[in-house]
Amino acid sequence: MAEDHRQLLEDIYNRAYEYEGKYGACPQAVLAALQDFFDGIDDPVIKAVHAFAGGGALSGEGTCGALVGGLAAISSYYGRERSQFGQKTAARKKNFTYSRQLHQKFTEEFGGVTCAEVQKKVVGRSYNLWDPEDYQKFEKAGGHDDKCTNVSGQVACWTAEILLEKGISPKV
Repeated sequence: MAEDHRQLLEDIYNRAYEYEGKYGACPQAVLAALQDFFDGIDDPVIKAVHAFAGGGALSGEGTCGALVGGLAAISSYYGRERSQFGQKTAARKKNFTYSRQLHQKFTEEFGGVTCAEVQKKVVGRSYNLWDPEDYQKFEKAGGHDDKCTNVSGQVACWTAEILLEKGISPKV
């Protein structure tokens, strides 16, 4: 990979890490960081993924929000348009193929895709983010200091790698 891409990936990682630490909502942190460096990710997409934080509605039971953010970024480039419902387009296959790459990398790194599984891997146990006492324990364990921030940074970086490999150019 070119040296300029190495620096770009480092910058994207750091931006997602920063956004997750300051603002929470891992899917938004990932998308916003990618939007800062790539055209093609619109603000309505960032808004739409907000409820996917913490495994969806902060439940811990669904897909990690950071992964959702990465998948949404890939779909921003390759996803099916509403006008294409019922059609099997080349972009559709690319979207699933590239998204699967990210999904597999994520699963290899974190041992699963749910928020609870990721929390167990990076913090040692899962937390009930709706319970104020448990949420404070999550924060004390580094949830938004260096744990979920790192997950968001890694996902943003991996997503950017996929986009770059597939010919999506960063902003100049």
